[in-house]
Amino acid sequence: MLARTITHALVGIDPRRVEVEAHLQQGLPSFAIVGLADRACQEAKERVRSGISSAELEWPTKRRITVNLAPAALRKEGSGFDLPIALAVLAASYQLPAEALDGHAAFGELALDGRLRPVPGALVAAEGARRSGLTHLVCAAESGPEVALAGVEPVGVRHLADAVAYLRGERDPPELPPPDDDFETLAGVPDLADVRGQERARRALEIAAAGAHNLLLAGPPGTGKTMLARRLPGILPLLDDESSLEATRIHSVSGVLAPGTGLVRVPPFRAPHHSASAAALIGGGVGSPRPGEASLAHHGVLFLDELPEFQRPVLEALRQPLEDGIVTVIRVGGRAVFPARFQVVGAMNLCPCGGRGDGAAQCQCTPERVQRYREKLSRALLDRFDLVLTVPRPRANDLAGAPGEASGPVRERVLRARRNLRERPPRRDPAADDLLTRAVERLPLSGRGRARVARVASTIAALADAATVEAEHLAEALSYRAPAELVE
Repeated sequence: MLARTITHALVGIDPRRVEVEAHLQQGLPSFAIVGLADRACQEAKERVRSGISSAELEWPTKRRITVNLAPAALRKEGSGFDLPIALAVLAASYQLPAEALDGHAAFGELALDGRLRPVPGALVAAEGARRSGLTHLVCAAESGPEVALAGVEPVGVRHLADAVAYLRGERDPPELPPPDDDFETLAGVPDLADVRGQERARRALEIAAAGAHNLLLAGPPGTGKTMLARRLPGILPLLDDESSLEATRIHSVSGVLAPGTGLVRVPPFRAPHHSASAAALIGGGVGSPRPGEASLAHHGVLFLDELPEFQRPVLEALRQPLEDGIVTVIRVGGRAVFPARFQVVGAMNLCPCGGRGDGAAQCQCTPERVQRYREKLSRALLDRFDLVLTVPRPRANDLAGAPGEASGPVRERVLRARRNLRERPPRRDPAADDLLTRAVERLPLSGRGRARVARVASTIAALADAATVEAEHLAEALSYRAPAELVE
């Protein structure tokens, strides 16, 4: 007897249709899985056998069982094939009506006692089912809210026996709990009111949020650079439906989406450690390429603390995604394209010891050591930061004073500025044009730098509700170019 179920393999963040064929025939009892399955997929043999027995269903002990995962040339990875393999074997052994599987896909991991466990990528598998014309996806109950986002009816079950009872028509699909809405609010996002003083840095953060600009904060340790960066998501607009679906898809494939949550509405904030490899930051890994931190920060913020401590090749790998908004990972086994349109916020000291720029401390670094520290950041990378400023040590009066302005009013100004930029982008007046021309002649400003200064000036004008970019707006934008101590 031959039976088939449909599931989907994940290639990057794209689903690929896979037909799971189970064939039972006379012969010495055996169980083989073919079709370029990785080790986790091969181990499904033990999980499926134990899961079927634990569900008080009959394991075909006197049959030669062959499971083929087609197309055979596509590499299959992960434990999401457990459930479709089990259903195909049950259908091939006449314990399920084969026609019951029509219109259904399956995706999930089996425990040895027959329970279903959620696996990463349920949203992408559901999107693949929709594209294949299937209307239902049998999955773990925890994956149900995620599957529903793709427009497919989730059949969320907690045990293999429940899935079999549903497919036999013995019970209706179980009702799923509503998705957790905590991801759709700013609850838990740090508030900007915690930052006292640092008015210029707060202003730069607001400009960065309004225009989606890259920001580099430099200064002595303990001046609030990290504190400021972690409050950027709180003044950014919530993601719209299209952007949130893209972000949720990436988080789902990467396994960082908490089970039972809905769309990711708050802009993601990713802060990898400076020991991260290029594959961890950009994407890649062993086997099929996986999204890196740059893609996990899609439509959000990638925060690189202690920027010069990252390996230089790792930082240089960010240059292309910062320009194109995508990451293309090519391996012998395949090619994957990941979206990676993010804001990068960097934080760094002005010297290795941290004393440079601090009036209360004395720098102990030799000129050679400072030079080596500076050389870790190339001019090409620094040129991609729209806003660069030195964050001084706050005054004692500022720290003891009243809390700063909260994130709410700042977010309202950011939303208004973005609306202005979208509906009526300001144009430069002649005085601003003349100032920009003189700045290019006198400052070490590249063509890219000129364009970025012009963009920042437009954002400043939009924040001021100005119809034109005036010389004062351009002068403020120029003041945020790289300090001399970083580029000299």
